Amino acid sequence: MIEKVRRMTAVRKPYLLGHAEIAALYGVERQTSQKWRADGTLPDPDLLVSGNPYWLLTTVLKLNGVGGREATARRLAAFEAGTTGGYRAKPKASLPVILGITELAQVLGRDKQAISRWRHRKQLADADYVLSGSPLWLLDTVLADARARDRALQHEEVERLRARERGAQKPRGRTSKPPEARTQPSPLPVPRTFTRDQGDEAEAFLAAAFAQGLSVVIRPKRQKP
Repeated sequence: MIEKVRRMTAVRKPYLLGHAEIAALYGVERQTSQKWRADGTLPDPDLLVSGNPYWLLTTVLKLNGVGGREATARRLAAFEAGTTGGYRAKPKASLPVILGITELAQVLGRDKQAISRWRHRKQLADADYVLSGSPLWLLDTVLADARARDRALQHEEVERLRARERGAQKPRGRTSKPPEARTQPSPLPVPRTFTRDQGDEAEAFLAAAFAQGLSVVIRPKRQKP
């Protein structure tokens, strides 16, 4: 019954890539893709799911041929072959609702640990994608699977997702930041030595250090005769 539902709910899916897939497409390390995002070479993600960033293939291919980057025909064909029913969606196109484990837990009214257990025990529909190690499901897949297993649904959460209301999500990983926005820490005060007759100066030095949120190490030293 579950497999029958699975076949009936199979739909076309936009090609999506996480950092691992982008790295494989361009024949580089995953850290290189993350660096492209940090320095602004890779634009803001087209989709955030469970806090993870994903890009449409059409977005990622804009880097092809720029700065020596090459998505070869062989690597591109291998990527597309890995997504059954995949298609190239244009940026800002109307995409299907896609869920990660966080959203799936909200829809089914369970915690993420329960969802992970169901997945490992094959008590949940297979993920429609596994990108950069994270499983993703189409909302329609999740709804059909829940009904087939007679599982309760949180209908308010379903409608919220359909309305594209995911709430605030903090994207994981490094994001691009303008150089001028990066602040450098203030320099540390110059170390000083105080004698017993400089108590007021020592007190002022400590007060200034504490006001900057610094800690101070005091090392006693014998005075020379």
